Amino acid sequence: MKLLLDTHIWLWADLEPRRLPAWVATALAAPENELWLSPLSGWELAQLCGKGRLQLDRPWREWLTESVRAERLRDAALSLPVVAATAEVRVPHRDPVDWLLAATARHYELALVTLDRHLLAGSGFARLAPPALRRGPY
Repeated sequence: MKLLLDTHIWLWADLEPRRLPAWVATALAAPENELWLSPLSGWELAQLCGKGRLQLDRPWREWLTESVRAERLRDAALSLPVVAATAEVRVPHRDPVDWLLAATARHYELALVTLDRHLLAGSGFARLAPPALRRGPY
């Protein structure tokens, strides 16, 4: 399975793995799953560190580089086709990052791993759901 990590899932996996539900931790640890990250998550990391809302043990750029390498994260590049895919997704609020993450999942055919209620309530893109709620891709 190809999984796009929402920013909080990525950060928790690296910094606070106990916050992840077991079904998420299992999916992230499964060697057959590909883990993808949007550059928007890197931007959100920079914003959190710049505002003092997140403290890391080294400069955020170094931490980002090491996290991507250590977790073997693939780049879900932001591109014009991703932007175009925003017309095919729905997210019940106006956060442009969430819209672009949903569109990224759709464009690259990834399942978005998130616990964000707005993204979970969205449509037009696949999400990784708890095992009891698994159904079709959209």
